[in-house]
Amino acid sequence: MPSDASDVAGAFRALHAASRGFIMPNAWDAGSAAVLAAAGFPAIATTSAGIAFALARQDYGVTDAARAVPREAMVRCMRGIVEAVAVPVNGDLEAGYGDSPEAVAETIAMAIDAGLAGGNIEDKIPGHQALYEEGLAVERIAAARSVIAARGSAFVLTARSDTLLLAGRAGLAEGIARCNRYRAAGADCLYMPGAVDRETVNRLVREIDGPINVVMGLGTNEGNAHELIAAGVRRISLGGTIARAALGLVRRAAEELRDRGTLGFAAGQMPGAALNALFARTPGT
Repeated sequence: MPSDASDVAGAFRALHAASRGFIMPNAWDAGSAAVLAAAGFPAIATTSAGIAFALARQDYGVTDAARAVPREAMVRCMRGIVEAVAVPVNGDLEAGYGDSPEAVAETIAMAIDAGLAGGNIEDKIPGHQALYEEGLAVERIAAARSVIAARGSAFVLTARSDTLLLAGRAGLAEGIARCNRYRAAGADCLYMPGAVDRETVNRLVREIDGPINVVMGLGTNEGNAHELIAAGVRRISLGGTIARAALGLVRRAAEELRDRGTLGFAAGQMPGAALNALFARTPGT
């Protein structure tokens, strides 16, 4: 495996240039990252939702800024994930932790320093059901690209547009136009969460001028990652899906134990010896 941060970022960049796409599941802590990496995925990502929920904080639909995870705490968690695996890690950097291009650039610099191989920047205004004005959104991506270039880094910049999440199919054309402008401003990968059906995904592959990421599992267990890759999607992520599934198991376990006193939920647990053996091999130990 690559031995330092620059090599890891270069390996991540190479995945985006390969002839076939890849699956990149999302971890929320060092332990989940180690389990996912051990399964053989060529890269993993962080999930702001999973990290927030593990800290009993809110994500995306935040009702009070005090309930969100601050940038420094999020970066600290992402650094722990990076240190637990040898594969490239893509960071969920949300909206860049600030409205201005300068704030986004500072966040990207922190991400590079944390050892992340890439990261996503959203165009939704935190705390609002609205997007940044398109010109400002483009400036934010350009600022991110500038700091990456200044560092001489291979860091993979992903620009995410939330037009589909906010406007449904009515936002599809705008989202495609935004993604193409973000690509021209320096984004390496483009991302429109909410694109799940094959017709929409096929249109994204056809009309967006660059590698695209598709997130699966947003409120559904439908779809097949291998089929989407065959259709031309370069990268598949899962956002907070695995973290939400894990918390769903915790809730079902609590309900079973409370109501019936049984431990059926424990049938699928990983043995302690297997976990000890796995964590004995993690790079951070």
